[in-house]
Amino acid sequence: MAAINIKQLANQEDRFASGHRLCAGCGEGIAVRQVLQAIKYPVVVANATGCLEVATSIYPFTAWRVPWIHNAFENASSTISGVEAMYRSLVRQGKIEDRNTKFVAFGGDGATYDIGLQFISGAMERGHRFLYVCLNNEAYMNTGIQRSSATPKGTWTTTSPVGSAVVGKQQRRKDMMAIVAAHNIPYAAQAALYQWRDLMTKVEKAVEADGPAFINILAPCPRGWRFDGAETVELTKLAVEACLWPLYEVVDGQYRITVKPKQKRPMMDWFKSQARFAHLLKPQNAALVEEIQSDVDKEWEKILRLAGEA
Repeated sequence: MAAINIKQLANQEDRFASGHRLCAGCGEGIAVRQVLQAIKYPVVVANATGCLEVATSIYPFTAWRVPWIHNAFENASSTISGVEAMYRSLVRQGKIEDRNTKFVAFGGDGATYDIGLQFISGAMERGHRFLYVCLNNEAYMNTGIQRSSATPKGTWTTTSPVGSAVVGKQQRRKDMMAIVAAHNIPYAAQAALYQWRDLMTKVEKAVEADGPAFINILAPCPRGWRFDGAETVELTKLAVEACLWPLYEVVDGQYRITVKPKQKRPMMDWFKSQARFAHLLKPQNAALVEEIQSDVDKEWEKILRLAGEA
């Protein structure tokens, strides 16, 4: 696989146009741009309902310079697998030329971890050749910052409030990567915006895979996470350095860490970076902070063991 050349990237036409209505500093737009730039073939996109769909397709305008299909919250994976199956059939029948077209579905964590999980599982079990990209901002941001099963423990959202009885979300987030890997698909990976070359290399591998592929991208939301939108990319670096968001891939069941932090940072640095965690800075919540730190440490150790680096 050829190395990604940043000068060539700068000169190629964007498949995701500027001028869309995503919030300033939204991680989703950055992620989509990187994903589509990494694919060197014709591509068809299915897009679940969410911030990305709403902000990029306000009639009569569109930010998409590729064939694009809007779906319901849950069924982007079903739609794109249907398109992929139709394409393969038409090629077999000799009705169209095989241009090595790639098929990509985008969905937020709500559409991925929760509402669309059954549909994603079905498409992966059937073995369709497509890439599912989760734009993970850790809550239902489009409808009012409600918690999802991707929301980490202790996080404030409008449906996991902070008070005397409850201190943010009470449950740990779902391990979506483990669920996807359990489908025995050829490729799954976790990526972050600041490591753009790592992200785009993973996309290249994913679209070349002989079967379903999945990439989980951390996409910070300034509105829901409560931080300055100029810090979006830097926050993804902090998440990786705190080992809250490990960068790794699972290739045919084999785990490999692709970027390892030079120095592991404490979760308290992460909590201080966003106002959604302001309550965790109070002395009375020190025990919860220790519990979350312990959970993160255990998850990081598990990934190290799976990758043979423990």
